[in-house]
Amino acid sequence: MSETPAIFTQNLGRVYKLRGPKKKGDPKTIVALTDINLTVARGELFGLLGPNGAGKTTLIKILTTLLLPTTGTARVLGWDVVHQAQEIRRRISMVSGGETSGYGLLTVEENLWMFARFYGLDSTIARQRIGEMLEVVGLADRRRSKISDLSTGLRQKMNFIRGFITDPDVVFLDEPTLGLDVTAARQVREFVREWMQAHPDRTVLLTTHYMAEADELCDRLAIIDKGRLLALDTPTHLKQRLRREAVFTLRVAPLGRRPLRREDMLEAVPGVRQVTVAEQDGATEIKLILDSEDALAGVLDHIHRRGSGLIALEKREPTLEDVFIDLVGRGLDVDTSVRAEEGD
Repeated sequence: MSETPAIFTQNLGRVYKLRGPKKKGDPKTIVALTDINLTVARGELFGLLGPNGAGKTTLIKILTTLLLPTTGTARVLGWDVVHQAQEIRRRISMVSGGETSGYGLLTVEENLWMFARFYGLDSTIARQRIGEMLEVVGLADRRRSKISDLSTGLRQKMNFIRGFITDPDVVFLDEPTLGLDVTAARQVREFVREWMQAHPDRTVLLTTHYMAEADELCDRLAIIDKGRLLALDTPTHLKQRLRREAVFTLRVAPLGRRPLRREDMLEAVPGVRQVTVAEQDGATEIKLILDSEDALAGVLDHIHRRGSGLIALEKREPTLEDVFIDLVGRGLDVDTSVRAEEGD
């Protein structure tokens, strides 16, 4: 295996110009990435987690030569993203969830063959790979359907095939199972695992909103927020960082309206590190990370004072979602993005 990493960044940064009219004193730019230092080895399935607006897409655009960095260095397979973009483009592919690539008047098979030929793939090999992958994702019976007639999920399956038929050295998967049903998403994950096993020198960089997907697939994970790298380790080691803490799920009678004063909130109870609350089937589900189990008494007292009562309590092993919330302070579904001009 080559010593040259698949992906390498050093002090990588990107600044966007803000779009639209601005009032006096408003910032003219926003920092999307700051001092990102990453090394991804060949043969790794590497995950990138972060809420919307955290900088994940900006990072992928730089690594796929679609966007220039403002500061720092980025290399893919040893090639510089600024000065050797053509060398990189011949060796990578990218699949984004929900994208609408392809020509609507062409069939699924025709679109895939066309993309393969764009990359210089031999026609016979291209048709063989297309046939194999159509079977893998369950699209064989739609090979002669125009893509304009496909549902969002079926079109996403076609996009996924497009990312692999050229046999790339590095594949960037940006939310690849977005819009897929449970069965199709499982097929995609199984294919990625099998492809990595069959090609131990190839690399996949995956972004996903599904914590279980990241936990199942990734060798290592980077958690990014507000353009900064917060953590980088294996899923197992990331979860171990919370094992000294107490992690609970409580199901209680509806808590009612959230208090206006912070001192009256559950987050203000001594020993409470992180709280997520969700209404579910006429009850309130509370996920807690506590400094220790001793803090639980204060939590139960708080719930009682708010006129609620305990229905069920479970102490559990930390999950990647717990780690993420502990580091970022919110879930993946919170959008922190600011509209920016993406020109270079």
